[in-house]
Amino acid sequence: MSELFERLAELVDRGGVVVWPLLLMSVISIALSFERGVFWWRVNASIKGRFQRLMNALRSGDAAEVRSISRDDVSPFGELAERLADGGDSEGVSIEVVEQARPRIERYMLVFSMIITAAPMLGILGTVLGIIRSFELLGAQETITDPRDISGGIAEALITTALGLVVALLALVPYTACRGQVERALGRFEAMAAAARGRFTGEDESEA
Repeated sequence: MSELFERLAELVDRGGVVVWPLLLMSVISIALSFERGVFWWRVNASIKGRFQRLMNALRSGDAAEVRSISRDDVSPFGELAERLADGGDSEGVSIEVVEQARPRIERYMLVFSMIITAAPMLGILGTVLGIIRSFELLGAQETITDPRDISGGIAEALITTALGLVVALLALVPYTACRGQVERALGRFEAMAAAARGRFTGEDESEA
C-alpha cells in the first residue's frame, strides 16, 4: 500500500496540477460504476425468471396473476405492472411510470458523460502546460546544463495526456453498459404496455 502511495505521489509530482482533478474523476467514476452495477444487478435480479410470466399475465388480462407476480418486485417493472393491473390507459400509465422511473434508471449518466468529455480535455491542458514549461526553459537566458529540466515538461505533457485518456476510458465502459441497460429497460416498459393494451379497464374490474 505504501508503494502505491509513493507511485501516486510521483505521478502527481511529474504530471503537475492537472493530475489532481483527473485522479478525482477516476475515483468518482469507479464509485459510480460500483453503485450503478449494484442497482442494475438488483433490478435484473428482481425481474429475472418472472418477466415472461408477467407478460403472459398481462396479455391474458389476469390482474390477480399480475399482482401476484409483481407483489415483491420493488423495481420500476413491478410498479408499472401494478399500475397496469389497476386499469386505465396502458400507454398513459406507461409514460407516467417511465417518467417517474427515469431519474432512477438514468442516474449519474450525465456525470459519466461529463467525465468522458472533460478528462481528455484536461489531459490536453496538461500537455499544453508541459510544453509551455519546456519552451520557457529553452527560451531562458541561462544555459541548460541538465537535459532533465526539459524532459520534465515533456514528461508532464505525456503523463497528463495518457492519464486523461485512461480516466475517460474508465468512465466510457460503465457509461456504455448503463446506456444499454437503460435502453433494455425502456424496451421492456414498451412491451409491457403493449401487452396490457385493452386488457385491463375500470369497467372490467367493476363487472368482475
